Amino acid sequence: MLRVGLNPYGLTYHLGLQGRGTPRANAAATGLEGFIAIATELRAETLEIYDPWLQAMSDAELAGLKARLGDLGMTPVVSAGLNMMGPMESAFRSAAALGATTIRLGLSPVLCGDRNAFGEKWHALVASIRAALAEWGPRAADAGTVLAIENHQDFTSAELVAFCEEAGSGVGITFDTGNTFPVAEAPLDFTRRIAPFVRHVHLKDYRVQFTEEGYRLVRCAIGDGAVPYPAMIALLAEHHDSLTAVLEPGALEARHVRLFTPDWWNGYAPKTARELAACLRAAQVNRLPEDADPRTPWERGEDGALEAYELDMIRRSAATMRALGIMR
Repeated sequence: MLRVGLNPYGLTYHLGLQGRGTPRANAAATGLEGFIAIATELRAETLEIYDPWLQAMSDAELAGLKARLGDLGMTPVVSAGLNMMGPMESAFRSAAALGATTIRLGLSPVLCGDRNAFGEKWHALVASIRAALAEWGPRAADAGTVLAIENHQDFTSAELVAFCEEAGSGVGITFDTGNTFPVAEAPLDFTRRIAPFVRHVHLKDYRVQFTEEGYRLVRCAIGDGAVPYPAMIALLAEHHDSLTAVLEPGALEARHVRLFTPDWWNGYAPKTARELAACLRAAQVNRLPEDADPRTPWERGEDGALEAYELDMIRRSAATMRALGIMR
């Protein structure tokens, strides 16, 4: 059902995105060529490409990349963001040049579900996103493309559905399977609400470590954490015969969701006790002990270990997804 491949965000050090422009940047980063190489090794069927890489390419180079991906049997997806990865015009140019029908779109810089950090600016941010989708959604539909907005630790399932309903057929959802926990929603509850609108999937997983303030979401190989993949894929299959999807282990920094603190809830609609209980129950699966060290090599300052760490995790993730019958 899923045509599984890769995006670059689980390999950020290997590819040169992590620490870019700082002394900790990977001097031996492999960039787009290295990305295609590991995707080829893993027999990827989808390749979600970081749009700034594509912005730097000429029309002729993009045409060559399109032909190359076709020969490799990889469906292209353009990875962009509202006011985060360059102008939207670039994402549309890239999609047209590659023949991509999906533009993955990040909506905000919010992480860990922490709307409170934005204070009153949160409401202005939401209004600006709504206005942008009203402008770009129809343009995407006219171009035969969908803007697949991602649940990037910022919006709830109900809010994403509302964005889609307001903006029309040019807007759908990129479903990041690990990012239900940052907005205090259980994975299957989130999936049920958004399933009809999903157009692309990020396969992500976390081990959850409970803290005095809430819980920490710790990167792990996909399939080793709390995300209930077989049940989740079954819910998506009720609405879709086929979807593009990519492997994306979590960030090199753990995400601390401080939902046990009162201020964290500022900006959220009320939630029932049953809904919150479902989230907390789901987070118990494969949980990380409270006394375990949650840090990645990046967080420990062990940059020399990062290449092997990332590559081993993406290979183990692919093996697990194949064992579950999710990846061909």
